[in-house]
Amino acid sequence: MRRGPGGVGAINKQRLAKAKYAEKGTEIADNQLSQMGKQLESFKNYLEDFAAKHKTDIKKNPEFRGHFQKMCARIGVDPLASSKGFWAELLGVGDFYYELGVQIVEVCIATRPRNGGLIVLDDLHSKISKSSKVRQDVTLDDLERAIKKLHVLGSGFQVIPVGSKRLVQSVPGELSMDDTAVLQLAQGSGYTSVESIKKELTWDDERAVRILNHMVHEELAWIDDQAPGRLYWFPGLFPDN
Repeated sequence: MRRGPGGVGAINKQRLAKAKYAEKGTEIADNQLSQMGKQLESFKNYLEDFAAKHKTDIKKNPEFRGHFQKMCARIGVDPLASSKGFWAELLGVGDFYYELGVQIVEVCIATRPRNGGLIVLDDLHSKISKSSKVRQDVTLDDLERAIKKLHVLGSGFQVIPVGSKRLVQSVPGELSMDDTAVLQLAQGSGYTSVESIKKELTWDDERAVRILNHMVHEELAWIDDQAPGRLYWFPGLFPDN
């Protein structure tokens, strides 16, 4: 059957109504975005006032500094994004994390011949804290933030979770899932063996030997032929003395 004039008119009215609803929806969305933008700008202004008022606490109190960083992150402000500008001039945090990054690089390079470029984050923290070059109390959170900045530069620095430990890698290259599994297995004692890997990870002999040989080649592991059987030690997992 052919639609009468009334049917066509009804369809046109529906289309017009949908168009008006869509237009109104866009208007509401634009208004909401505008309001959010104003709120965000207001938050940033508040943050600047807060930072100016609590400048000393942010620089010298590690716990306060951590809370401030989290507050910045919630509204998308990164005080470390640039060494110039308002945040660096007001807080000096750019200089603080730059100096901390230099200390991290120095410690990692100094210990690399022993650990192959892997060091437990807690051990790095201990060494950094003993340095007279860092004036403020340094937290693990500070270290991780500084390392993230180093990683952005393509320097190979990154924090890797391995079981209950967090390791700082200071050499380029990604650890494979097999590498990480072996490190996790060895994290308690600092060493493992082919037999232990075969038993705990249910790998075949060829896979276990291949991964261990690779880690020895990368200087992440040492071979101990003096122990009963052959043991593979991971100096990066040794506790700091």
